[in-house]
Amino acid sequence: MDVDLRKLRYFVAVAEELHFGRAAVRLHIAQPVLSRQIRALEDELHVQVFQRDRRSTELTATGRQLLDDARPLLAAAIALRRRVVAASREGSTFSLGFMPGITVTSSVRAFNARHPDLKVQLVRTSWDDQIEALHDGRVDVSIVRLPVDQRDLTIRPLFSEPRVVVLPAVHRLAGKESVKIADLAEEHLLQNPNVVPEWRDVALELREGTAKPIPGIHSVEEKLEHVAAGTGISIIPTSTASFYTRPDVVHVPVEDIPPNQVCLAWIASRQSQVIYDFAEIATQLAEDD
Repeated sequence: MDVDLRKLRYFVAVAEELHFGRAAVRLHIAQPVLSRQIRALEDELHVQVFQRDRRSTELTATGRQLLDDARPLLAAAIALRRRVVAASREGSTFSLGFMPGITVTSSVRAFNARHPDLKVQLVRTSWDDQIEALHDGRVDVSIVRLPVDQRDLTIRPLFSEPRVVVLPAVHRLAGKESVKIADLAEEHLLQNPNVVPEWRDVALELREGTAKPIPGIHSVEEKLEHVAAGTGISIIPTSTASFYTRPDVVHVPVEDIPPNQVCLAWIASRQSQVIYDFAEIATQLAEDD
């Protein structure tokens, strides 16, 4: 039996909203139609994916498993469509994602010399979408900063670099040659604490497991604006700090924190000689540096 991707998409919407009415609005379809499609999906799979009554809609254990499996399957379908559409355009393309602070010029030049028939498209990514861009087909290969969810990916290390804390220029620690994580424990970290587990473990213990809310930040520029305004601090790789300089913030090395690891990543199931060629070139250039 084939799984209907449209029904899966409807299921994911309901699973995320846990409300048929809101999911129907999100999908731009009538609620009765959505209900029939979900019942049809349950009939096709011979399972129950929702427990629902007049007051609430909840996922069953089977539904939670289906949600875990449906999301990557739908992302793969979107990626397939994007790659096929790209291949149909005049001339073939190769898309490369890269994080702020990372330069890819030498790798792209060497790759172009080996594949002059390919047009290289560069896509700047962020902490939020550096892996998503691979799964949804926006990029063929991405240069990522760990940690990332490595499931279904091939990861190849390139290099590592120290990290620094970004502080307002008027901060009490701004004149220090270096600091330790303990010096920053009472500060408001403007990023996911799991990205800096060393700070997380010290700070959350101090605050008895609670943390201040993180403002919606989607770029380095936004992050620096918050730092300059005194909202909080951020811990970033040295190259990113050097690339984004401004007079109202300072960068101070953090002594007791491991370096940031930069890697190549691509979808493990993709068997592409072009991807392998780029990985070989980028790895060799990183080793030469």
